[in-house]
Amino acid sequence: MKLGVSTYSLSRAMASGEMSVTDAIRWIAEAGGQHVEIVPFGFSLTDNPELIGSIVRTAAETGLEVSNYAVGANFVTDDEAAFEAEIRRVMGEVDIARALGAKRMRHDVARREGGTSAMFVRELPKLAEACRRIADYAAPFGITTSVENHGYYVQHSDRVTALVEAAGRPNFRLTMDVGNFMCADEESVSAVKKTISYASMVHLKDFYLRPASRDPGEGFFRTLSGNYLRGAIVGQGDIDMREALRVVKASGYDGYVSIEFEGMEECKLGTRIGLANARRMWDEV
Repeated sequence: MKLGVSTYSLSRAMASGEMSVTDAIRWIAEAGGQHVEIVPFGFSLTDNPELIGSIVRTAAETGLEVSNYAVGANFVTDDEAAFEAEIRRVMGEVDIARALGAKRMRHDVARREGGTSAMFVRELPKLAEACRRIADYAAPFGITTSVENHGYYVQHSDRVTALVEAAGRPNFRLTMDVGNFMCADEESVSAVKKTISYASMVHLKDFYLRPASRDPGEGFFRTLSGNYLRGAIVGQGDIDMREALRVVKASGYDGYVSIEFEGMEECKLGTRIGLANARRMWDEV
């Protein structure tokens, strides 16, 4: 297992101007990360391609592997032309992953808060087609693409596994986020057990959970069924993170694991503590 950090964890520091993406990479190396996951949140590699070379050089200088490149996408479109355009755009993101030297790339497939299971079943063939075509484009470069349990509509364990199976490509897998299942009101450990065999990448994210009947105030957001979530430092929230890591380790997964911090604490502090907690728990389980 190689434990590292998603640049998303430090996005507030980058948004404020305190850090650049290359500063974030150096910070991750100094904090003891073994890899960096590039998430263009607060910066753009399509609009600023010169950053690609800077990222590659900084990662090499600090001894970090660029593990994954994670981007948004939405294949639920109004017409066929828009669908084709979105596939072409994401293929362009594969080219960026290749330039970064990343052998993994996560792309979303859709975001919708009110989508029913019946709607998902109807749209699954089209979503799978898009994922299949992008995976086929990435395959000659040795890149494994993936969907993340993310964005409400394709966040449940049964939906992400159905999509991976429908796409039917060995290089299309799952970026499994331990915490994100809670947004779809799934208990994280159970969902990890269902999905770890599909994972090409693991995200560690923690949340505080409060019931819908008790509004905890500012800083929380709602799950699909109306419960409240707030980001937490990995290992300090309401997820049984130790048990989730035990399941991951027992499965034989030996790939990249990334800290994704989105709590209210100062982002460098929250990321550093979460990284240390994850390393200690992995060694203990």
